[in-house]
Amino acid sequence: MTDSPTTVPVEVIAHVISERTQVSDDYWGGVQSIIRLRPGLGPDTLTGLEEFSHLLVLWKFHLARAEDVHLGTRSPRGDSRWAPSGTFAHRNHRHPSQTGISAPRLIKIDGTDLHVVDLDAINGTPVLDILPWFDQFGPQGDRHQPPWPGEMLNQYWARPTE
Repeated sequence: MTDSPTTVPVEVIAHVISERTQVSDDYWGGVQSIIRLRPGLGPDTLTGLEEFSHLLVLWKFHLARAEDVHLGTRSPRGDSRWAPSGTFAHRNHRHPSQTGISAPRLIKIDGTDLHVVDLDAINGTPVLDILPWFDQFGPQGDRHQPPWPGEMLNQYWARPTE
């Protein structure tokens, strides 16, 4: 068996345009954004995508720093009410890849702009990939999780208050 590379080149295919410019742990509900494809990726690359209600968007935490990576255990959001869990039991910028994944609702496509709602990425976020949501690729079988994500994220999709 050959050694696998520890890094792989990944190209940015788009950027997020959003009124949200600050990172926030909560209140992402109803946030409208545009995912704008980079030059060279024309409208033909989006043909047929308008038939899907939701997307999977892989993006880079571009404001994260290398020193933000945390390998080991810690309490979610640093809150001692929740037992420490390992790096890969969290969904945040502390992962080695510092990538996020979201499933926003696709509203419309205008040229090479994808108008979406409920994308939890801020203005300027680099997008690494866009995929249609296929129900058949969703979780199979019974799903379960510990109580802390539900407690921690009870305001995540609440509407922003301003």
